[in-house]
Amino acid sequence: MIKIMNYGELPHSEIFARVEPKMDVSGIVAEIIDTVRKEGDQALLAYNKKFDGADLAALEVTPAEIEEAFGAVEPQFLEILRKAEENIRTFHQKQVRTSYIVNETDGVVTGQKITPIEKVGLYVPGGTAAYPSTVLMDSVPAKIAGCKEIVMVSPPGKDGKINPVILAAAKIAGVTRIFKVGGAQAVAALAYGTESIPKVDKIVGPGNAFVAEAKKQVFGLVSIDMIAGPSEILVVADGKSNPAHVAADLLSQAEHDKLASAVLVTESKELAEAVSAELERQIPLLPRAEIARASIDNNGKIIIAENLKVVMDIANEIAPEHLELMVDNPFDYLEGIKNAGSIFMGRNCPEALGDYYAGPNHTLPTGGTARFSSPLSVDDFVKKSQYIYYSREALERIGEEVAFFAEKEGLGAHGRSVTIRLEEKE
Repeated sequence: MIKIMNYGELPHSEIFARVEPKMDVSGIVAEIIDTVRKEGDQALLAYNKKFDGADLAALEVTPAEIEEAFGAVEPQFLEILRKAEENIRTFHQKQVRTSYIVNETDGVVTGQKITPIEKVGLYVPGGTAAYPSTVLMDSVPAKIAGCKEIVMVSPPGKDGKINPVILAAAKIAGVTRIFKVGGAQAVAALAYGTESIPKVDKIVGPGNAFVAEAKKQVFGLVSIDMIAGPSEILVVADGKSNPAHVAADLLSQAEHDKLASAVLVTESKELAEAVSAELERQIPLLPRAEIARASIDNNGKIIIAENLKVVMDIANEIAPEHLELMVDNPFDYLEGIKNAGSIFMGRNCPEALGDYYAGPNHTLPTGGTARFSSPLSVDDFVKKSQYIYYSREALERIGEEVAFFAEKEGLGAHGRSVTIRLEEKE
């Protein structure tokens, strides 16, 4: 049963505590990465057989397999995928940055140049659920950014195939190449390259603890988007809220993972008790009831505060991945929300809208990292270079100042690189 707490009566350490994974997978992941680095495709095929029960002769998904998968998906769902892709593209198109020049007068030019990352790798989870939404959310911003090669990896089933809906989403989104491999070994393949899988410059996408640890270990060799932990939802709800709706929204994230976090913060004791009862009624009805039950028992909580101002302060302190504002006039509170990955406004905006359809990205910071990081965006798929130009006359005007600055730092060669030019005759 979900825990109900009164804010101010318990220490913060207890109110904000959450159950974390206890298993240290760093050693296992390091061994997998090293094996893939040394053995390439041979290691990947062996891991496919060991972990996924798939005995494959080749890793890459063929055009024929993509077409077969596309034909196997219901036309109705294909149309929904297209509409979702359009919404995601429309939203992310607004994020495009352009190169700019700051100054081009008196012989000085400074500016910034935007360049797409050449090759990016997309990790798409498999296992207990299929995530075509992740394909769209990760690949559409990369396409908009102008990345030339988008390489997707996803674990195969025992039949040696990737779920057809994932392949259909990849075709709609314009993924370049697709490979049948998952887990830490897939991250290693993207980071180092193998005979089949090209080495990429950046890896994005969610995964389990092994995938997260692998991304952490290869960071520096390649860039990554973030280290994503278990999913989180925090619902801010007042006493007017429908407890059945609140409970359903909490469970929409609890069903992801036994360590997912589902939190309600409210000023209403009556709502807190009604939501607790609703959770007990709804959990047994879910297809993933066992996962949702464990999540609610491990990391589910209802925090009761004295008023909505304190409720908002608690939300900011938790800095959740998903934040629902289930209150009247939610836009009145938007400015006060400082720490959240994605904010869902009002009583008719369940978090699932953001997962699939609305357009804003669903790859979001977790574990309180929304205090300093942002959702996946077009910015994640570009890099910025600065440039500077000075004419001879411009250098003469400020050269002594730069040399004096260098002298103050004790770096004479820096200053000399300027003054040596000033000493020369044209």
